[in-house]
Amino acid sequence: MTLSLFIIVPLVAALVMLAAGPRRSAVARWACLLANAINLVIAVLLWVGSTTGKIQAAEGSWLLVESHPWIPAFGISLTLGLDGLSLLFVSLTAVLGLAAVLSSWKGIQTKVLPFHLALAVVLAGINGVFLSLDLFLFAFMWELMLIPMYFLIDLWGHEGRHHAAIKFFLFTQIGGLLMFVAIIGLYLIHGRASGNYSFDYRVLLGTALGPVSGMVLMLGFFAAFAVKLPAFPLHAWLPDAHTEAPTAGSVILAGLLLKTGGYGLIRFVLPLFPDPSRLFAPVAMWIGVAGIVYGGFMAFTQSDLKRLVAYTSVSHLGFVLLGVFALNSQGISGAVIQMLSHGLGTGALFILVGGLQDRIHTRDIARMGGIWSQAPRMGAFALVLTLALLGLPGLGNFIGEFLVLLGSYRVNPAVAIVAGLGLVVAMVYALRMFQLAFHGGPREKLSIPDLGALEMATLGGMVAGLFWLGLYPQGALRLLGGLAAGLGLAPGALP
Repeated sequence: MTLSLFIIVPLVAALVMLAAGPRRSAVARWACLLANAINLVIAVLLWVGSTTGKIQAAEGSWLLVESHPWIPAFGISLTLGLDGLSLLFVSLTAVLGLAAVLSSWKGIQTKVLPFHLALAVVLAGINGVFLSLDLFLFAFMWELMLIPMYFLIDLWGHEGRHHAAIKFFLFTQIGGLLMFVAIIGLYLIHGRASGNYSFDYRVLLGTALGPVSGMVLMLGFFAAFAVKLPAFPLHAWLPDAHTEAPTAGSVILAGLLLKTGGYGLIRFVLPLFPDPSRLFAPVAMWIGVAGIVYGGFMAFTQSDLKRLVAYTSVSHLGFVLLGVFALNSQGISGAVIQMLSHGLGTGALFILVGGLQDRIHTRDIARMGGIWSQAPRMGAFALVLTLALLGLPGLGNFIGEFLVLLGSYRVNPAVAIVAGLGLVVAMVYALRMFQLAFHGGPREKLSIPDLGALEMATLGGMVAGLFWLGLYPQGALRLLGGLAAGLGLAPGALP
């Protein structure tokens, strides 16, 4: 039952909140915080066990596999699996779940119970996505993420929250429906060919597909993951959702929901559809490059600080798409490090921007200036996170982007060169943002209290994670050692 705990613990916390009632807001906060702390402890214990050899692979590259009957007549089971890739992302989920709760500790003062209830359910769904080995269960968890996230934006967001929430729902729902149709198609094709109708991921691997059916099914999966990543030009929902979401919602959205798209590409698209993926790879790589360049230029033109950070996500996650479809170990390992770094760095930026908005009641860069002189601790964190945005060595983004460019250059030098220009654009928009907001003289008379102890602890932990990924990436890359063979890549080629 170890893997089930990642899903059960947040749901139990949700039940505790309901039992306590809406008047016990402190119970809701502490239950949600404790649930994420428990999951983080479980993840750390699994991490230690896997690196020390106390947990041996139970099946192939899977460290743990857990299966329970659900609807056996249709080949549906509650099957969960943990390998190095999923361990990294459930660990990230616990860390950012804690950050989301702490960042909303003072900011959410109304409807406290439903807010933390929605937060707990969306985190349970995200963990389910990262652990599911049954495709029907995976689709269920994919939808479980969607509904509470919609309410987090719509009920606790800013002025344009209703439009942003509906846009987020429609984009994600359409992509999810296409994926579900593709899952049913794969289920039927495998069942008719083998007589074994099953949604088990391990059973469906190696299903014989024709060139047309394979490409159509692959594109169904790709559509859902590209929307969630988001890949250009399917990113249109993201800037609005980020801008209007509450701080905790932006942390979960940027740090975790977007990562389910990259995770899905690595876990499902490449192994289930190897030949269509190779054929589609050149197109996908250029889509990734388009996102890198477009997101960077759009970030440069923004005056809304939160919208600017949202567009940086389009740019940075373009590197993920590029690395995944480089179809080599360097590219894929770089994509994973980029996702982890982006989750920590951009999540921290949204906490910083949310704290700034709470203090001065604006996100307009034109009204800022001189913030460092009034709030030096806030300025120091902003400097580190700005340097992470532009890919400074020593921080995780540099490792991720370097490995992606290395992997993609070996496949298509032209793609890598154009993507490298995105790093130049990132330097321009990141330094412009920091210069206008934190340096110079204040453009308006604003009173800006500095970061408190809770904010310092939250941001400090996330920044420490960025330095850990930048200075000791082997800690994360070692967990990906069995991934190459599982994707049909050269074994032992991961850094």
